[in-house]
Amino acid sequence: MINIAIDLLQYQGDLDLEATGSAHYVYGLVRKKYLKATPEEMVRQLILLYLTKEKGYPVGRIRTEMGLKVNDMDKRSDVLVYNDAFEPILLIECKSAKVPISESTFLQIANYNKTLKVPYLLLTNGPVTCCCKLAEGGQSFDFLENIPPYDKIR
Repeated sequence: MINIAIDLLQYQGDLDLEATGSAHYVYGLVRKKYLKATPEEMVRQLILLYLTKEKGYPVGRIRTEMGLKVNDMDKRSDVLVYNDAFEPILLIECKSAKVPISESTFLQIANYNKTLKVPYLLLTNGPVTCCCKLAEGGQSFDFLENIPPYDKIR
């Protein structure tokens, strides 16, 4: 896996945070409501800010927490990006910064993709981000040095 050097923390100032008593919330860019500010949710909102601000991904083509079936089990994808024909093109799995990006975390997103069959996968925990493209034939992945802009994958 190739780590793509992205400083997601530069977008912290763009997060809309709210506290109610001891509970903390972050405004969801896609769902347009306040969500519990878990470590994983913070990573999700930061990568969404990066993709929309730096890579031209339209918010209207992004869905979060989409249900899917994997081996007859109900699962949820963290983020799914669609092209202009509303076909899924990028699957994103977000982890807390405390969860290392490893072969086992990559296998999780790869298993999700057995159902979705999207051409691009992105895995991030904030400090470490990996992106890959499904290789021709669909049996392996080619890791990329950068996250492609939306206009190159749509």
